[in-house]
Amino acid sequence: MDKTYNPDAIEQRWYQQWEQNGEFKPSGEGTPYAIMLPPPNVTGSLHMGHGFNNTIMDLLTRYHRMKGDNTLWQPGTDHAGIATQMVVERQLNAEGKTRHDLGRDAFIERVWDWKGESGGNITRQLRRLGSSLDWSRDRFTMDDNLSEAVKHVFIKLHEEGLIYRGKRLVNWDPVLHTAVSDLEVLSEEEAGHLWHFRYPLTDGSGHLVVATTRPETMLGDTAVAVHPEDERYKQLIGKTITLPLVGREIPIIGDDYVDPEFGSGCVKITPAHDFNDAEVGNRHNLEQINILTIDAAINDNAPEKYRGLDRYAARKQIVADFEELGLLETIQDHKLMVPRGDRSNAVIEPLLTDQWYVKADVLAAPAVEAVQSGKIKFVPANWDKTFYNWMDGIQDWCISRQIWWGHRIPAWYDEQGNIYVGHDEADVRQKHQLDDAISLKQDEDVLDTWFSSALWPFSTLGWPADDAALKTWYPTSVLVTGFDIIFFWVARMMMMGIKFMDDVPFKEVYIHGLVRDSHGQKMSKSKGNVLDPIDIIDGIDLESLVAKRTSGMMQPQLAAKIEKATRKEFPEGIAPHGTDALRFTFASLATTGRDINFDMNRIAGYRNFCNKLWNAARYVLMNTEDQDTGIDNAEVELSLADRWIISLLQQTELDVTRAIDSYRFDLAAQAIYEFIWNNYCDWYLELSKPVLNNNAASDVAKRGTRRTLVRVLEATLRLAHPFMPFITEEIWQTIAPLAGKSGNTIINQPYPVADSSKIDLVAEEEMKWLMKFTNGIRSIRSQMNIAPKKSLKVILKNADNIDKTLVDIRGNFLKKLANLDAIEYLNGEAPAAATALVGKMEILIPLEGLIDKDAEIARLDKEISKLDKIIKQSAGKLSNENYVAKAPADVVAKEREKLAELEQSLSQLQQQRKALG
Repeated sequence: MDKTYNPDAIEQRWYQQWEQNGEFKPSGEGTPYAIMLPPPNVTGSLHMGHGFNNTIMDLLTRYHRMKGDNTLWQPGTDHAGIATQMVVERQLNAEGKTRHDLGRDAFIERVWDWKGESGGNITRQLRRLGSSLDWSRDRFTMDDNLSEAVKHVFIKLHEEGLIYRGKRLVNWDPVLHTAVSDLEVLSEEEAGHLWHFRYPLTDGSGHLVVATTRPETMLGDTAVAVHPEDERYKQLIGKTITLPLVGREIPIIGDDYVDPEFGSGCVKITPAHDFNDAEVGNRHNLEQINILTIDAAINDNAPEKYRGLDRYAARKQIVADFEELGLLETIQDHKLMVPRGDRSNAVIEPLLTDQWYVKADVLAAPAVEAVQSGKIKFVPANWDKTFYNWMDGIQDWCISRQIWWGHRIPAWYDEQGNIYVGHDEADVRQKHQLDDAISLKQDEDVLDTWFSSALWPFSTLGWPADDAALKTWYPTSVLVTGFDIIFFWVARMMMMGIKFMDDVPFKEVYIHGLVRDSHGQKMSKSKGNVLDPIDIIDGIDLESLVAKRTSGMMQPQLAAKIEKATRKEFPEGIAPHGTDALRFTFASLATTGRDINFDMNRIAGYRNFCNKLWNAARYVLMNTEDQDTGIDNAEVELSLADRWIISLLQQTELDVTRAIDSYRFDLAAQAIYEFIWNNYCDWYLELSKPVLNNNAASDVAKRGTRRTLVRVLEATLRLAHPFMPFITEEIWQTIAPLAGKSGNTIINQPYPVADSSKIDLVAEEEMKWLMKFTNGIRSIRSQMNIAPKKSLKVILKNADNIDKTLVDIRGNFLKKLANLDAIEYLNGEAPAAATALVGKMEILIPLEGLIDKDAEIARLDKEISKLDKIIKQSAGKLSNENYVAKAPADVVAKEREKLAELEQSLSQLQQQRKALG
């Protein structure tokens, strides 16, 4: 092994070797275990969410592979209709062309070319993360067999009346000219206005005041609503108002939707341009009048004066016209949630269009029943409530998109507008007995990306063919995903799986939180707090990091803001940490909470952890290579430390297995860290030295310690492999032969199983006592500035029979461990001494002759005075109500943490001072 741990030197080498040797393919033996990779967008690049999500899936995959299960981790990517089309359209725009210049077929061909050249970036990055996917089974949602599955499902649901075409409100992107899903709409609070308009009563008896944040939509108003119990207005219900600027007479209606306490208590109803208004309109049979074009300009359903105006130009004109008529009551500043397309950043409009829909309620009922009956379990269990809330009163699912890249809807129209659905035009003509004289035109729309990904658990396994993979791995074992797509993807997979496979698509759904920055802020490019996992793995210098973060920023002010934040947060760039440290960090953060706060200090700590493991392995090699490690089952004698670490390993194996099986990856990581760092490295390696370096020790004793060193390390490497695959493989290759293990790779080695016969509670209790005793002395040395090499005499006070027995048995061992020249029992009055407790027994170290008492008192008094001043300053700051109210919450929290640490340090210094008299 190299002297220095260098992850870059081992990680890519091992991954290439694993993949080339087919180590990620299912074994074909054992209990089937399958995970479906949530298909990342083909346009995508690895972000922290992917890194976290894939770490968990790979951990489970490697764990079950080592357990002997027939394990499949199914890879694939999503064609990402809108995102991919935008990428290629930008390329065309740079050439001075549009997709319409090419035509549909040539444009689709251009997209396929792009996919072949640039579409594999994220899969290359997943390899860097160590994801042990079976790449031989890689799938793409536009592959021929997956496209056939999509057609099959569409046709079947249409034949059963569960897919239909209808005119309804959708989220409309006026730049992309397509309907978009709720997940593709980002709503954020923005500054706007609330305009209050007077609507005159038709009978001339007065007016009602309505308020709106979108004045242009008033051109499509078909009613004014009031609460039916509102004493101010209920006598007006049934009357009409004359819509200003339009002249249309519209009714005043009573509906519980209206909040009498908000504004004037009167609400304008525009069923064609607001989702809530549409529901009110349905209840009252109101007309739906669409007043916008697909570009969000005013159409011919509005008065001629406004036709052709952009929505915001029309807004300005309408407000001016109301003011001129004396009907503008007031304008108020108003904060409102503005929906924007996540790709175009355009403000989304609710628009009345013809679209294809799935009757979701029919498909939803069996999915709900599957969760209620326990056939599908959410982990953590409380996410089932979110699932039920979303499924309750589920609306029909809009599945059509007005773009070219995607699964084209398998529907054809004749000249009269009749619709025919089939696999292709020939199938349609045969099915409906249409001769060639009848002209047919295929629907221009494509299917929503979520439609094809809803089939992912079975389409990737060969369905609708009766594939062996389908029989083996469906239903899959667990779905690992974030809570934000429970409805958009998880629920739809349930609906489609139960419908077409007559079984659930997965048995468990592990819901993890979203990765945020160290302050709990959502990661976003505009905030400048986005971290790239590859930058963390490989490292990146400051200037490159700044250039990378600001390269896509269109606004100079925003780019400057991000550059400033980057230079402040990472003044020296990001140091390389390696994949294993990043993965272990992710695992340690995988709690049952909703959010994951990622802290660079934490990953630095786990980089040190990897280094600690590396150095421990080098120590073991130096003391066991070319030595007798007892692998031929020769006679051995195990020391107390040997028996203790072997016993502790069994307990750790139990804890880690239990934690992984219950999806508590944080607890598993904690148990591994505790065992490797604190027990094996800090204690056992030190405890092995008195045996190995003792010329008087017997061969069987030395052999026992050598065997324990290699066997425990080898088992620990297998235990940690799912978390840290690269470093464990590299070390295992050198340690395994010494431990009597054979094989080409750690990947297919059995996962450690605890042996209850090796649990030695007596050894554990003895070691616990010895460790407390030793730590007590080390603590005194640290507090009193006594050099570790200085041999000490200790006096024991209040020692009971167990303490005395242990001193008799382990006294010589304890002297070596704590560097003591004598252990005595108190006889008479206690001298001035520093003290530590082991249970009820008190350890006394007489200070006379050890330290310059006066100098130490002076030093402690100076430190106490200095700390006292700092504490008063911090406490004064926190007692200032203005500071607490105005300072950022994370700054106040850090100040409180700082004060607590200072007070603890002061208490320790005061105890030391008291001991000196």
